[in-house]
Amino acid sequence: MSRKILARSIVDVEEAPTPTRLGRFRVEVFGDEPHDYVRIYTLSARSDTMAAQEGLRLFVEDIERLLSEKG
Repeated sequence: MSRKILARSIVDVEEAPTPTRLGRFRVEVFGDEPHDYVRIYTLSARSDTMAAQEGLRLFVEDIERLLSEKG
């Protein structure tokens, strides 16, 4: 049975994207209980929205791995 993992993110622009180059973003993801963990990712993306989506995807992947290791 899979559990829904709820989380939110804050994105800081470290280097703004340009038409020819990806930007660099710091994405801090906060999980909601019972998965109240915090993860910070530095990601390259075309926009802050895409960075946030990738950060959330990575967070879910990390938490699912953590839960599977706990059993």
